Amino acid sequence: MRLVINLNHLNSMSDNRKLPALFLLTSLLTGMLLVISCIKDPTLPAITTDEAREITINSAIVDGNVTEDGGAEVTVRGICWGTGSMPTLDDSFKASGTGPGEFSCTIEGLDPNTEYYARAFAENSIGIAFGNEIAFKTGIAPPSVTTGQVSEIMANSAVCSGIIVYDGGAGITEKGICWSLTPEPDVQGSHTSIATGSVTYTCTLSGLTAGTRYYARAYVKNQGGILAYGEQIVFNTKLADIEGNLYSVVYIGNQVWMVENLRTTKFNNNAPIPNITDNTEWLNLTGAAYCWYNNDIQYKSTFGALYSWYTITDGDLCPTGWHVPSDDEYGTLEVYLGLNPDSVKVWGWRGTNQGIQIKSTTGWEDGGNGTNTSGFTGLPGGFRYAAQGAFYSLGKLTYWWSSSELNANEGWYRLIDNTNNDIYRATTSKKGGKYIRCVKN
Repeated sequence: MRLVINLNHLNSMSDNRKLPALFLLTSLLTGMLLVISCIKDPTLPAITTDEAREITINSAIVDGNVTEDGGAEVTVRGICWGTGSMPTLDDSFKASGTGPGEFSCTIEGLDPNTEYYARAFAENSIGIAFGNEIAFKTGIAPPSVTTGQVSEIMANSAVCSGIIVYDGGAGITEKGICWSLTPEPDVQGSHTSIATGSVTYTCTLSGLTAGTRYYARAYVKNQGGILAYGEQIVFNTKLADIEGNLYSVVYIGNQVWMVENLRTTKFNNNAPIPNITDNTEWLNLTGAAYCWYNNDIQYKSTFGALYSWYTITDGDLCPTGWHVPSDDEYGTLEVYLGLNPDSVKVWGWRGTNQGIQIKSTTGWEDGGNGTNTSGFTGLPGGFRYAAQGAFYSLGKLTYWWSSSELNANEGWYRLIDNTNNDIYRATTSKKGGKYIRCVKN
């Protein structure tokens, strides 16, 4: 609208017409001034902040509401937050749309178990306005722990370690090791705990059964009552004979075998086994006897003792709950390792690579080492010849007696050597000096 006032025309009017015109002009000017005076300058927006909701260990949702735009367009709005009071856009923030009205922001990347402060904000041409401040605390996260190695394995105990990787944002109230005879042990079963200490800890597992497979896991619990487990490890306790000699064991199929040759010098009733060193006396044996290879005790820890077959029947030789394997039990082992069942009772060399699977990876002469994929760990301990009482073939072969006999004079055995990949089965004089492995009942 355009208003044009011609003052010359006003002056040419008669007096009786000029007065009403002046009144009208004055009224118009006054109205215009009133209209102009009612137009306000823009102000900051008005905004509120709602309480945080759906709070997790590292996120939360905070709502805001721009109730007035301040007379100018709201070009950005959102939530700002931080660990200090009265956060601003210099702290963390997240935008959520424009204009007046309600909005929500999911804020992420928060630390567990931490108090945060948040405010809604809105910006127009005048500046940035902040809503009221709210405070909230994130949840406690699950802790994390790694299971260490098992060490100091004995017949009835072992030591296992754990390493706390993360406390979940809260203090650790309990840590320890749990174990069982079945996979995935938990604290409802056998366990031992430590309340305080460093992030790396060790626990003694006691009351274990000798020669047995166990499963173990480290565990931790934090102030949030959250329980976490480390990875599972598997170990076998050792086996002890009447003299306290310890033996490692291995599970092969459904059988449990000693990994080492027997080296006891006593029967389980504590009666001594005769130690026969003289060659002539040995070749005239009619009963139990033992010796070390070359009558040298230095071979005891590596190869064990050489026994006559009579020793098997003259007394209880293996640790309690274990026995000298029969010819059939050796056959079960061989079939598990891939031997054709039709070949089990064959006399002589049988199989393909079963000998390699039970031979140790070192110690065999002329390139005869095995892969020991079975864990049996057969070592080339030689033998004592029944017909002479002399010792032969250290580093080249080894024999193991079975508890089975062919007749009154001969017993069944197994043989492996450094030139064959398979396993030899035959009988020989019960006077022969051969090694013994025990198998679990």
